[in-house]
Amino acid sequence: MNRHTAGWLGIAQSTLRSASPTALLSTARTLLADRMQARQVTLHLADYSLSVLQPVTIPPHTAEAVAIRDGSAAGRAFTAEAPLVEVTDEPGMVAVHLPITVRGDRLGILSVHLPETAVKGAAGVLDLAAFATALGHELLVADRATDLYLRTRRRRRLTLAAEMQWQLLPGRGFRRDEFILGAHLEPAYAVGGDNFDWTVDDESLTLTVTDGQGHGIAAALLTNLTVNALRNARRAGICLEDQARLADQAVYGEHAGHRYAPTLLLRIDLATGQAQAVDAGSPQLFRLRHGAVEKVSLETQLPLGVFEETEYHAEQFSLRPGDRLVIVSSGVHATRNPGRASFGERALRETIAAARSASTHETARAVVDGLMQYHGGEDLPTDAAVVCLDWRGSSAASP
Repeated sequence: MNRHTAGWLGIAQSTLRSASPTALLSTARTLLADRMQARQVTLHLADYSLSVLQPVTIPPHTAEAVAIRDGSAAGRAFTAEAPLVEVTDEPGMVAVHLPITVRGDRLGILSVHLPETAVKGAAGVLDLAAFATALGHELLVADRATDLYLRTRRRRRLTLAAEMQWQLLPGRGFRRDEFILGAHLEPAYAVGGDNFDWTVDDESLTLTVTDGQGHGIAAALLTNLTVNALRNARRAGICLEDQARLADQAVYGEHAGHRYAPTLLLRIDLATGQAQAVDAGSPQLFRLRHGAVEKVSLETQLPLGVFEETEYHAEQFSLRPGDRLVIVSSGVHATRNPGRASFGERALRETIAAARSASTHETARAVVDGLMQYHGGEDLPTDAAVVCLDWRGSSAASP
């Protein structure tokens, strides 16, 4: 990136930051028209089920959505997580479809129609990609002040329980040098109790998957209590075992053992790949290594909230560069189809193995898609949460 381009991107970022939260798209259009003679700029955001890209328009959002998996250029750019240049019917014009991704969390696609000469080869596409990333950061900040972009993501109304669950999530992906995370949650518009959470610091990644008992608002309230109790304990700087103990006490104190929250807790040392795990219930952990899928055997301990002052113990296992972990809630591995057969470990192994060349996001989605096909339709009888982690390792780690 030359000095002139870097200067323009800096000005563009500053302009986007100072724009009204609801004026980000119009500001982006002005910037791209002035800089690259863009004639049309469209912002699409992925819906909650990751099935369509919804265009950002003035409510009630009547513009046509783009299916992510129907072969469209925008859909291919989204799933591949890479810019795609499309030749248009208008001579000398191209459409550049740019993934909007913030630290590994996929938000949508920015499509820019502009003269082919304005792109200036790979460098021009990279400039546009950097602009799309800057726009993505501002979209996340804007969500604090306006519902415009949250409403755009909805193909239909969320249930109240689903509203609570989506607001609780950290995002659906995260990326840094040591690892890549991708996650998916279904039924997206009616999810009740399943949840995933993560946080990272300079030393470790902490990841939890919670399977709140029950359905609807009751399950969402239980999971909300559990996740916030885990966060409160984690932010106090205590060990993984004590995080489980304090969350267990919080859930038991509220429900006296009548309701509980199966949870898997992981803490991974970023320098060494050494992992600690507390298996407090039903979420299951699978590992893909050298093309072979195996279930990581952990001691199943009591779900959080069953008894007062339960003692939890952490187990150890190691990750190697190239390993893939897939965590699934009971709504994936234990739910039965109309024939009363569960999806089960064998189907999970086959699905994970078949998606070994896919990204973390697409692998998580593939597991849920496989589950939906198993049930013969799109509506799942229970919540299903899937988290996929690709471990790349640290340069400081031993081989």
